[in-house]
Amino acid sequence: MRFPERLVVVLICLSWAGDQAMAGCAVSGIDHKLAYDNSGIWKRSNQLALENAMLITTLGGALWEGGETRLGKTYWQSVDSVVISAVSTEALKHTFTRKRPSQTDNPCDFFQGGSYESFPSGEVGAIAAMVTPFVFEYAKEHPTIYALELLPIYDAVARMKVQGHWQTDVLAGFAVGTAAGYYANSREEPFILNLLPHGVAVGARYRW
Repeated sequence: MRFPERLVVVLICLSWAGDQAMAGCAVSGIDHKLAYDNSGIWKRSNQLALENAMLITTLGGALWEGGETRLGKTYWQSVDSVVISAVSTEALKHTFTRKRPSQTDNPCDFFQGGSYESFPSGEVGAIAAMVTPFVFEYAKEHPTIYALELLPIYDAVARMKVQGHWQTDVLAGFAVGTAAGYYANSREEPFILNLLPHGVAVGARYRW
């Protein structure tokens, strides 16, 4: 699929995410509050540990591998993807200003002011954004890499368990992150790598 076609797919995904925000609170919508559970694997500290570990691994891998190899390029695409997803989800959060399940029983509480940021899930978006370039790059050769998708799925369930997000929040976050990863993987050159000041060295493994 060529770049313009991939961009169309990305825009469709972003449009779908916005539609879900409104559809989720309809009578036939899927949004409902789960019973609060901040124990075991669902603990909030585990969710944060996963996200932080993935961010460190992604950025560390990019700096270590550099941009000259296939793996290094994919790491940098993952960095690009996280940035795109973060900017997109923040923009949507400040547009829809939806209350979290911990703040209301009504999933239709949109446009409530700047302090409400439930839709979409930036955390699920970030994790999906990190794994997506690797899935698109390596899935044909190594189908087991699809197992990486379990990471954003876990985080999506965990965020709902602690009443941090509604169902459409995590679905939209997943869509935004996946779209960002799809776009980043379609580019010939990672753009953040190209933005680094001249003389900044990456690819530490080749310098030791």
